[in-house]
Amino acid sequence: MNTHTPVLLRRLMVVSFLLSLFLLLAMILGISVGSTKSGIRSVLQSLLGGEASDSMASTIIWQLRFPRVLLAGLVGATLSLGGLVFQAILRNPLAEPYILGISGGAAVGAILGILLGFSRFIGVSLFAFAGSAGTLLMILVMSSGQTILKRDSLLLSGVMVNAFCSAIIMFLLSLTQDSRLHNIIFWLMGDLSMLDIRHVGILAGLIFPCFIIVFWQSHSMNLLLLGKEMAQSLGVNIRAVTLILLITTSFMVSTTVSQVGLLGFVGLVIPHLLRLLLGPDHRILVPSCIIGGAAYMIICDLLARVLPQQGEMPAGVITAMIGAPMFIFLLKRSGK
Repeated sequence: MNTHTPVLLRRLMVVSFLLSLFLLLAMILGISVGSTKSGIRSVLQSLLGGEASDSMASTIIWQLRFPRVLLAGLVGATLSLGGLVFQAILRNPLAEPYILGISGGAAVGAILGILLGFSRFIGVSLFAFAGSAGTLLMILVMSSGQTILKRDSLLLSGVMVNAFCSAIIMFLLSLTQDSRLHNIIFWLMGDLSMLDIRHVGILAGLIFPCFIIVFWQSHSMNLLLLGKEMAQSLGVNIRAVTLILLITTSFMVSTTVSQVGLLGFVGLVIPHLLRLLLGPDHRILVPSCIIGGAAYMIICDLLARVLPQQGEMPAGVITAMIGAPMFIFLLKRSGK
């Protein structure tokens, strides 16, 4: 602890409080808005424990919208934090699980698990983790020189691996002839409608310890940005810290992908936006990405539900429409 700790804690509390208000507003909107007009007043009354004016509305709020909003928040927090970690470890502002192919590898593993008949949790999650870990290892081997990772080779390797994973996914889908085909295709584009409150709770139990581990390493992430030699001279065990963060991030991203499919560019948009607003200190950015990413994903899912006149679109369509132009902008700016 140093003399700046009280200032850091005060700033962390202020930022977390403001972002939490934004998250609360997003959650209320996510629960209130839908095909049935529940109204914010009736939603607040139901959430505060009062009698809902309509039993059907109460069922929709608690059994459909509330679990979905919680899931969207958890997914947004995970993918946003995953992007922040990869950007810190690889010292590349364009690193993100979807762009690097980590999510694609997890999707390949998850589809294999689904087709082989494993349960959604444990079985499919383990296959997804194996897929993401294998993909990450492949990217690091392809993009590494003698000692360091280079930005251009990293992005090129990620694009190549992503394309390879997409080809494998199309091959696996071509072998699927039963009713699961439509569900898998919709899931691949980002489906937040499948899990009930019990499964959301299981997912949260798997993901929250990862959040704690990443926050525990947030100061080390600050030092990693100074360079390998400087970080080592300041007492950072680079190999151990990198291994811990890579395994933790791959696990939480793959577990999330195995449940909701591919949601691209969340890990690019939120870390960059918050870094511009709050600065480069990861002790602030880690909790901010968790809260801000959750709010962002809830809003994206809300747009996916209300924009179509009938039915809904996959949430991944919204995140891609927002994130892809930002990626092009950042790529162009980084090349200057």
